[in-house]
Amino acid sequence: MLSRNQVKYINSLKLKKQREKYRQFIAEGSKIVLDLLDSGHHVCEIYATGDWIDQYSSSFQLKNIHPVQVTEDELSRVTALTTPSPVLSIVSIPETDAGPVSGRGKLILALDDIRDPGNLGTIIRIADWFGISSVVCSESTVDLYNPKVVQATMGSIARVPVHSVNLENFLSGLPPSLNIYGSFLEGENIYVMELHKEGIIIIGNESTGISDGVARFVTHRVHIPSFSTGRGSAGQAESLNASVATAVLCSEFKRRIL
Repeated sequence: MLSRNQVKYINSLKLKKQREKYRQFIAEGSKIVLDLLDSGHHVCEIYATGDWIDQYSSSFQLKNIHPVQVTEDELSRVTALTTPSPVLSIVSIPETDAGPVSGRGKLILALDDIRDPGNLGTIIRIADWFGISSVVCSESTVDLYNPKVVQATMGSIARVPVHSVNLENFLSGLPPSLNIYGSFLEGENIYVMELHKEGIIIIGNESTGISDGVARFVTHRVHIPSFSTGRGSAGQAESLNASVATAVLCSEFKRRIL
């Protein structure tokens, strides 16, 4: 059973300032919770229905976690989802340090002011799928632990290191020889240009793209060409969604450097 104070505390974690204060976030859904349990993240509390507890008892018993059995009605009072899942967990926010992120020998995604939670979560999921070693976010990018971001990762938040940094300072500290690719509406065709197995791939804001301050570090401007016929009075699509563009870029990089 959930107490009034527990309900109040869980709901408070939907706000960034409360997450920062208590260094905890909420995660919902069987896959996400189970992935977090299998990772290095510290799962502090689990609130779940009796059926869920019975089905997945082996996943949390070894972690010395004792779930609180609750009803679906109680979960509906704390969920951040349209329809509550049978399990909600409270997880500690890990201490992260962007220092070890060098870009040497690997591909890293850098996100410049991504504001949509669904985009950020999906990009982290994409990074997981394509084996991208790290994601570096500008300080103005939406909070990683926003419940909508966590949900959109579909568990990939448990596997992909994500760092929040001053992006210009981070880029200025990289070796001058490192390839830094930026996604632009105008640039070299991704399908014909030379690609390398190590470097930084920068994705810009959904509306304004890569900022001028970040763009000055880009060594290769990358463009995903449109194959639209442009038929009809409305013409062709203006651009790709940020997460879709990320998937196309990661796929082409990985295809070419295998």
